[in-house]
Amino acid sequence: MPTLPALAPLAVALASLTQSGAAVGADAALVRPASLRPAAIETSWTPLRMPNGDKTALLGGSYLMAVNDDWGFGPSVYGAAKGNYGGLFTLGLTAQGRWRLGSNAHVAAGLYAGAGGGVGSNQVRFGGGLMLRPELSLRLQAGDWYSGVALSHVRFPSGNISDSSIGLVLGRSSSFASFAPSDSGKRGRASQRTGMGFDEIALQGGFATPRAGTRNRSGVPSTKRMGFAGADLRQYIADGSWWGVEAAGAAQGGADGYMEVLATAGQDWAIGSPRLRAGGQLGLGLGGGGNIDTGSGWLLRAGPTLRWITPWGATVRLDGGLSKAPRGQFSANFVRLGLALPLDITPSIGNSLEQESGTVRTQQLFASYQYLPKVRFKNGSQDAIGQMAMVMTRELTPSVYGVAQAGSAAFGKAGAYSFGLFGLGLQTQPLWASTRFGAELLAGAAGGGGVDVGGGALLQAEAYALWEGERLRLRAGLGHWRGMRSGAQSAPLLNLSVGYAFGSLAR
Repeated sequence: MPTLPALAPLAVALASLTQSGAAVGADAALVRPASLRPAAIETSWTPLRMPNGDKTALLGGSYLMAVNDDWGFGPSVYGAAKGNYGGLFTLGLTAQGRWRLGSNAHVAAGLYAGAGGGVGSNQVRFGGGLMLRPELSLRLQAGDWYSGVALSHVRFPSGNISDSSIGLVLGRSSSFASFAPSDSGKRGRASQRTGMGFDEIALQGGFATPRAGTRNRSGVPSTKRMGFAGADLRQYIADGSWWGVEAAGAAQGGADGYMEVLATAGQDWAIGSPRLRAGGQLGLGLGGGGNIDTGSGWLLRAGPTLRWITPWGATVRLDGGLSKAPRGQFSANFVRLGLALPLDITPSIGNSLEQESGTVRTQQLFASYQYLPKVRFKNGSQDAIGQMAMVMTRELTPSVYGVAQAGSAAFGKAGAYSFGLFGLGLQTQPLWASTRFGAELLAGAAGGGGVDVGGGALLQAEAYALWEGERLRLRAGLGHWRGMRSGAQSAPLLNLSVGYAFGSLAR
């Protein structure tokens, strides 16, 4: 696997007839990426027969980063995209090995472990929510793209869902360039996007008003306005053009458990000022849950956008439009307000990243197990649940960072309970034995699985200790979980996480 060695600081003296003396070049203190690893964005289609005979299929998406020449890992999400199981989602981690058969073919073996669920019954049970999916696939490659067939097995060990099938896989190879976490705070330069390659992350909140003809899964008309909270990631590919991914969940309006994950693309143009821009966007993805009838799960979205790029780097967004499930009985007008923060350096139009420089900031990606010892369900019972989550942090200053996490119940009896949270954290500098301490406050949306979370709005606070290796992170924390509505339930929280740290460029 190719790697880029760390580049020692350069001291370049530039002489000029118009300058007196020598000047140290601007590149003198710039650090370069410490590693360049292969990566891949991969999608899959997995047919699945339910225990009651119903047929559905899971559409999967993964971002995989290489550990060495043969093995990689990364976050994955699966959602129902066929039949009448819209709202079935799981989120987790995939580990995958690859072996070359020639210059244009390879075999891959992988294992996905995640958590989630969907609409259940006496015949279809997701149990605690844990999902396992081993896969063996044969792929043919053409340039950066590859496709193939996959033999996979989907199983919810504590439920009754278990099926093997032959499906399809499509992927694109890329690369993952990153700085050493120890370079945090230094000035750096790179010839390509660093980290996961997204330019900004946005936190969004808004409302959706159902249109005429919208009904729940029982056929009853749905007219109540729903509140949403979510986040998205964008990459800008040209002046005003972007693509991205977004996820959101219901946080108000009695639809707790509703979730949507979409791929988006858009274009906007300057109006009067380069910082004020108007345009439009399209979205295609999956949604459902919360007794919302999205049929097979497919969801379409379209509407106008307005964004203001503030002088201090953040961007304020306002957008709206129509969301519609073409195979279900759900359509709604929506409006959202969002705050976007830059992640990585984006090349200026007409420039390459070699002409851009910035400050190295640390990002961390964690796989997390969270234990809640006593949770109240809507039927009045109480029980413990174990959750699996993917957590991403982004350093803003040496002491302050942003954090987002998404996950679902995996153990207990709350299969289909899912959550998405975002907020801020404070951390100390490493104190002794490479250990630091910190605290986080998060807010977001949750629901499903029969857990009593009111309208879906949730708060979570945690204090933790973090051990740091070169890139490995081990974390243990204690916290408190509670609904945001008056009289909502609360519970203590134990969090154990393992993570990977890397540096990326920020302005």
